Amino acid sequence: MRGSDSGPEPGPADGDGVDQEFLALERELAVFLRRARATSGEMAREVHPELEPAAYGLLVRLEEAGRQRATGLAAYFGVGKATMSRQLHSLENLGLVAREPDPADGRAWLVGLTPEGLDRFRGVRDARRESYRRKLAGWNPAEVAELARLLHQLNSGAES
Repeated sequence: MRGSDSGPEPGPADGDGVDQEFLALERELAVFLRRARATSGEMAREVHPELEPAAYGLLVRLEEAGRQRATGLAAYFGVGKATMSRQLHSLENLGLVAREPDPADGRAWLVGLTPEGLDRFRGVRDARRESYRRKLAGWNPAEVAELARLLHQLNSGAES
């Protein structure tokens, strides 16, 4: 992408039958994920000091997609219902989300951000976006868009 910083060139499998581009991908994703987990922890604490880092992604999804059923959120993130229930209960106790009956099915509940949750989340999200702008200041907008497209493609593949 950016000259000499673009990483190793894709190549044929080495003598062990390992594709070098997939080894490079694994290495770069490992670094990226480690940094992302640390950043999510920092951002979660900025939203609320008691917010679990893993629950930050729920706020992202709820702000983006609106009210959701817990089962839909669990499926989206690829976690069990018990894990999702525990995370949502924690967010509810912090006043960041609220449950309400699903008008389409009175037996089910929809979870959505509270006004306080939305305000806190958007403040942190906007600061994060500004951080991305600073970190990627040397990239042209087409490169940023391509990175977003490729990450979306990777994430979409993980859903199936």
